[in-house]
Amino acid sequence: MRTLILFGLAVLWPLMSAAEEAPLRSLATADATRGWEAVGRIDVGNRGFCTGTLIAPDIVLTAAHCIFDQETRAQIPAEEFEFLAGWRNGRAAAYRGVRRAVAHPNYVFEGRDRIDRVPYDIAFLELDHPIRLPSIRPFETGPDTVTGDSVGIVSYALDRAEAPSIQDLCHVLGNEPGMTILSCDVDFGSSGAPVFEMIGGEPKIVSVVSAKAEMGGKKVALGSEMERPLEELRAAFQAGQSGFVKVSPGGGTKVFGSTAKSAAKFLKP
Repeated sequence: MRTLILFGLAVLWPLMSAAEEAPLRSLATADATRGWEAVGRIDVGNRGFCTGTLIAPDIVLTAAHCIFDQETRAQIPAEEFEFLAGWRNGRAAAYRGVRRAVAHPNYVFEGRDRIDRVPYDIAFLELDHPIRLPSIRPFETGPDTVTGDSVGIVSYALDRAEAPSIQDLCHVLGNEPGMTILSCDVDFGSSGAPVFEMIGGEPKIVSVVSAKAEMGGKKVALGSEMERPLEELRAAFQAGQSGFVKVSPGGGTKVFGSTAKSAAKFLKP
């Protein structure tokens, strides 16, 4: 999870009042976690953890920066990952190793935080064995959001690493090319967390958390959009890619415009 400060963007969205946002609620009991077991903690050796979600019996969706070593900039070997589905109070509903990790083909880990990497900050972890338990149902993904949409989030974080927490109601504050700005409450460890929207009576993943941010003195979260980036990631995964493709300078999606990009600053935790 990364922290950044964004300036000069308040004109893009109206500030929601705190009363409109639901507080985080711990899913610390079996009854509370029922239906959310496909969200789990991704342990990365002794390096830390991220959040991930099962979207197929053998595929976990998470943030791309979670699969890179911050010091060496190299992709972390797949065998160092473990997916703990529904991790709660020292036990998981299922434990799986990882066979392969694939980042979006346009994601480039450069050892420093970049706003223009957020739209590509998604990755797949291919599990060493599928999870086919009736109690763990993979989530479907949904369409991109629009400003004002009501969403929710399930995540782990450093101060709540032993059980997931749910925020039943937060909002889409704005959209930029490839990126969603959210009022959701996130912290270190929430990287890769699924953002859900109720569609047809079912929660569907409409964004993946990439970074936490401050905008106009308000805490926000940044996430990738789903439709096009996910389609591109699926193609890379099916093609058997296990690394990333470096984009040419100036290529790819431009986020916020040059003025905003130069004013944004990532802060190390």
